[in-house]
Amino acid sequence: MNIHEYQAKEILRRYGVPVPDGHVVYNSNSARDWAKRLGEGPWVVKAQIHAGGRGKGGGVKLARTPDEVKKLAVDMIGMTLVTHQTGPEGKHVKRVLVEKGCNIDKEYYLSFLVDRGTSRVTLMASAAGGMDIEKVAEETPEQIFFESIDPLIGMAPFQARKVAFKLGLGMAQVKQAVPLLMNLYRVFVEEDCSLLEINPLVLTKEGNLLCIDAKLNFDDNALFRHRVIRDMRDYDEEDHNEIEASQYDLSYIALDGNIGCLVNGAGLAMATMDIIKHYGGEPANFLDVGGGATIERVTEAFKIILSDAKVKGILVNIFGGIMKCDVIATGVIEAAKQVGVKVPLVVRLEGTNVAKGKQLLAESGLNILSADGMADAAEKIVKAVRAAA
Repeated sequence: MNIHEYQAKEILRRYGVPVPDGHVVYNSNSARDWAKRLGEGPWVVKAQIHAGGRGKGGGVKLARTPDEVKKLAVDMIGMTLVTHQTGPEGKHVKRVLVEKGCNIDKEYYLSFLVDRGTSRVTLMASAAGGMDIEKVAEETPEQIFFESIDPLIGMAPFQARKVAFKLGLGMAQVKQAVPLLMNLYRVFVEEDCSLLEINPLVLTKEGNLLCIDAKLNFDDNALFRHRVIRDMRDYDEEDHNEIEASQYDLSYIALDGNIGCLVNGAGLAMATMDIIKHYGGEPANFLDVGGGATIERVTEAFKIILSDAKVKGILVNIFGGIMKCDVIATGVIEAAKQVGVKVPLVVRLEGTNVAKGKQLLAESGLNILSADGMADAAEKIVKAVRAAA
């Protein structure tokens, strides 16, 4: 689960992490009023969407008078902001963050994430912070360094000092950086984050460290113990189909292709997408119905796939273990009848009750292409979609 920048900063404040004073607003008059309450300018007006690169897209601007803050809020609220992370369709801006400006001397990058290779939380940092950290990672990866944290001990002060010195901070700033880094680690662990990113962490001309942008992502499986964070979820920022899928315990991620995939098991789903691409097709989604799906869940999965206008064909790839092939077949038939499948449909079944499943499909009277293996299924759906184009 993702949250907005202003929400991330609310959490960081609770842990004593230095962030600028600011307030989220939903209209231009409130923007001007809050600018006055925050004290003397300049102020920064920042569009609040779940995407990076807002500055380059015109979503982060500096204002020197309260009236200028109001004008910028008028321009931003209601706009469609396009960045390299939103895609060409962009995202609709419904709120802005009005924040005190600061005198930036230098920018740094910090993030905490889980390193799958070491099975530890890892701090990633760079003295080359700012909007183009992706470019730094691609062109000069030596400017990025990592600090692995022992889960039994947590982040030790010596590690925080080590990172601070690698960033090139002076002694006065090292004393600020140590509690800052240790508090960020506490946020990551105690709030069950999957990502905590500060970009940039700035050194002001007054000699202070300040987190002027923050991104927090959370582990969905841990939200049951973080009700306050769970209530921060902004459904308007998420894909409607992904939200709908979550209501039925379906793992769904929309992609850019035109071949819908309905598969049981994450590994098989990944392999299915790979083999579709191998035969020249493009998957429209990742959809895992799980090992114990019911007929209702399979039916809803079909509805979600078909609600995507880009989908021109569907591949059902099931290996029946806990999930029986006849259950999947019944779900496919029910969904096809309810929704009215008008695109090519290829079904590959293997495993428990496969004969019964294939018999149900054959006797359904529906136009379903049966496949004998993954390669055969992928080849058939790609050919069918191309023929229907």
